[in-house]
Amino acid sequence: MPTPFREEHQHFRQTVRKFAEKELAPYAEEWEKAEIFPNEVFKRAGELGIFGAHYPEEVGGAGGDYWFSVAKSEELPRCLMAGVSMGLLVQADMATPVINDLGTKEQKAEFLTPAIKGEKIAALGVSEPNAGSDVAGIQTWAKKDGDDYIINGAKTYITNGCRADFVTLLVKTTQDQGAHGCSFFLVPTKTKGFSVAKKLKKIGNHSSDTAELAFEDMRVPKRYLLGEENMGFMYLMQNFQSERIIACTSACAGGSYMIDEAISYGRDRKAFGKPIIKREYWQHKFVDLTAKLEAAKALTYKGAEAYNDDKYVRKENVSMDTVKTISLAKIFVGDVMTEIADQCLQFHGGAGYVEEYHIARAWRDQRLFRIGGGTTETMRYYVAKLMGL
Repeated sequence: MPTPFREEHQHFRQTVRKFAEKELAPYAEEWEKAEIFPNEVFKRAGELGIFGAHYPEEVGGAGGDYWFSVAKSEELPRCLMAGVSMGLLVQADMATPVINDLGTKEQKAEFLTPAIKGEKIAALGVSEPNAGSDVAGIQTWAKKDGDDYIINGAKTYITNGCRADFVTLLVKTTQDQGAHGCSFFLVPTKTKGFSVAKKLKKIGNHSSDTAELAFEDMRVPKRYLLGEENMGFMYLMQNFQSERIIACTSACAGGSYMIDEAISYGRDRKAFGKPIIKREYWQHKFVDLTAKLEAAKALTYKGAEAYNDDKYVRKENVSMDTVKTISLAKIFVGDVMTEIADQCLQFHGGAGYVEEYHIARAWRDQRLFRIGGGTTETMRYYVAKLMGL
């Protein structure tokens, strides 16, 4: 397919690349060990226009199309910390798109514009201790009380949750309506009744903070209801498409870096008298991995192109055909990235199992991809429904 990137996209790409390589990557070991990165990173990304390139100018963005976000997600992995990439992508492409789509002028001014500038940190609150990919099973409950809603419940696996200034929160507003009884709220974390129950310790993505949140008689004014009441599940399904396609583009970029690093290692590492990359078995293995990566990227770009056409050209909701393509991309990319990470680690031998080499971190970090944003099994179930099976 022809390249979707124009000159302005490439200039933006260079900005993100320089930011990732020069301002983030040198701190990889420090921030991984600390299990968090500084809040100032959000502010700096906002100053560089990294969050807002694909948002309208009237809310503080640059008015670009979706390919700016694709370029951003392809360059951020150069920071060598999936946790940092994820924290920044949650800010730009997961917690805020629904505000741009549905928010009132006042809501955008209070939440979206400061998030684009990096002045407020955003989190997306959907998953719960007893409801992950099965979003319809959430139990956090908002009860109407005059001009307010009183919210009780808990969320878990929330990226940026320990330090967010606000949460784009999905809750039940009508108990007996299943998925069709959910609503979105914008919740400042200084609201009485909100608390960070605990910071979760993860096997990967160490540099990002992931939290369990609690809401106890948290009173939220009606003006923080995002969109229409009981339409939250439909909004979420639309919002998920941006999250999934951006995750795919970021993962493909990470896969490319893993292959490049492995081949470089294989040129220097000798076994039985010659560099291990000169072994025919491994040459063929990397050819196959590269072919699968190119196929994964092509399917991802097909999904990105469809999303861009729906949201930025036609300015409509994402079509079911687009949803199907993005879901297929998430399935395929997840399987391919797991194979790339595992084979690249194997190629490193014992060196791949020690923290000195980046592949060890990349191997454990990529494992989240087939879980977050809808498990691979859920994606297959959903696509099967779209196929009428």
